Amino acid sequence: MTPDLKPLIVGNWKMNGDRDQLDQLAILAHRISHEFQQSVDVVVCPPATLLYVAKTISEGSPLMVGAQDCHNEATGAHTGDISAEMIADCLAEFCIVGHSERRNNHRETNSHVAGKVKACWRAGLASIVCIGETKAQYDACEVDMIITKQITDSIPEGATEKDTIIAYEPFWAIGSTKIPSLKSLKEIHALIRDILVRRFGDHGLRIRILYGGSVRPENATELLSIQNVNGALVGGASLQTADFLAICQSCQSLVRNHY
Repeated sequence: MTPDLKPLIVGNWKMNGDRDQLDQLAILAHRISHEFQQSVDVVVCPPATLLYVAKTISEGSPLMVGAQDCHNEATGAHTGDISAEMIADCLAEFCIVGHSERRNNHRETNSHVAGKVKACWRAGLASIVCIGETKAQYDACEVDMIITKQITDSIPEGATEKDTIIAYEPFWAIGSTKIPSLKSLKEIHALIRDILVRRFGDHGLRIRILYGGSVRPENATELLSIQNVNGALVGGASLQTADFLAICQSCQSLVRNHY
């Protein structure tokens, strides 16, 4: 973790959750209000069907709300798509773009992702830009090349710490119990930081870099202790309020210990 950057924990519910889940969201908002307001930023990204209700429930608490994807156009004949402006109209503050499941399942390219980042900025949303490699690319020692190209091509010029967050998620770690070695994570996050600084100068020093991929209460402290890991993008564990809060608590403990 980087001491001078406030850490960020993001819960990505993916295609999970309905109105029954909102009781747990209310509990989360209450706990965040009383336990994490000063030390950790917390965001929940529910399905689009729950965005506005989630924001209403979290109103008055520091718990923030984000979406899981957006279209790059503001309006138009794009049946089934949701624009960044519509997300902002639901009072959300963040939007995940370029998640590996979108890149893989919907064949989204770096160019597609860059267009969505611009859409987020246009609508006043902070973009959480996901990058990461496949297992074959990891085993072939191509991580540096893949990460460099994704950052270069997926993030437009002018990115700042106010409108951009990076989430490194190795595709092969998502939904598994396997993660890169701590040594690899340290090297990869250092590489990401170096690329950001070279591209965006002082802003690159302050853009938060999250780690995602099998983040659980059991490994959160170890992962969040790594230099240039400024938080986590949490998938499955974010669906269980107790687990998600435990990850937030691990992050808060590290902050208090001056990591």
